[in-house]
Amino acid sequence: MKFLVTVSATALFAWPLAAQAQSTAEDKVAAEAVPPSVLTVSGSATLASDYRFRGVSQSDQEMAVQGGLTIAHDSGFYVGAWASNLAGWGTFGGANMELDLIGGFKAPLSDNATLDIGLTWYMYPGGADKTDFAEPYAKLTGTTGTATLTAGVAYAPKQQALGRWYDTGTEAAAGIYNNPGAKDDNIYLWGDAAVGIAGTRITAKAHIGHSWGQDGLGPNATAVAPTGEYWDWSLGADVTWRNLTFNVSYVDTDISVSEASRLRPSFSKGQDGTGNIAGSTVVMSLTAAF
Repeated sequence: MKFLVTVSATALFAWPLAAQAQSTAEDKVAAEAVPPSVLTVSGSATLASDYRFRGVSQSDQEMAVQGGLTIAHDSGFYVGAWASNLAGWGTFGGANMELDLIGGFKAPLSDNATLDIGLTWYMYPGGADKTDFAEPYAKLTGTTGTATLTAGVAYAPKQQALGRWYDTGTEAAAGIYNNPGAKDDNIYLWGDAAVGIAGTRITAKAHIGHSWGQDGLGPNATAVAPTGEYWDWSLGADVTWRNLTFNVSYVDTDISVSEASRLRPSFSKGQDGTGNIAGSTVVMSLTAAF
């Protein structure tokens, strides 16, 4: 369900009848010439078997409850918020929730292509200092037939939350900084494809992404790209019924066991040095849109 809020400039001329009688024809024409301004409010709630961010579990391979809300103006500007519970590696200094604040602008380039430019501010309420970071993004989406293709780039400029403060997980566990105060940046390139299967409620989906980051652990023994660079990908499908969408996806990365072991115990299930939180898995989710 979407709510439309219409603000018409003609309301400025809703004076008493006596005042309306004195209005000139030019005033009425001018009022009618101003188009209404429309806000669209939409949102969703999701229950997922795991929260994978760029292929890496942020919920310690456990279930995640997520929700989002977006307010979009017909001019193309929009703001939104999205949140999920966290556990294990994903806690970023003790936070048990991720809260993303989003703002951007969508511009149609043609009948079947849209450019989207914005910024995401990743927040971790209740976490230690130096956990939040900002990441501008741009993505181009095009449609052809039943297929939708998206190419995107997200670049987080140098910030302490992304800095390589620890070289290894052992040093992080001991609290021995290698490079205290270090700042690093992060870049993520990705591509998505979605193809609706004719005559069904099924949409086949694919994703591939590549990260470049700090090659180590940040001030809170976490990282967006802990191995410096890696690939993540997924293959799956959506099944929709009314406002509900069920998704099942195979998710994986190319982070090897040896690369992961260098970052342990932080980079592991339960942060106890065991369990590969960047390994292959099947993630299922159910989303209700409103």
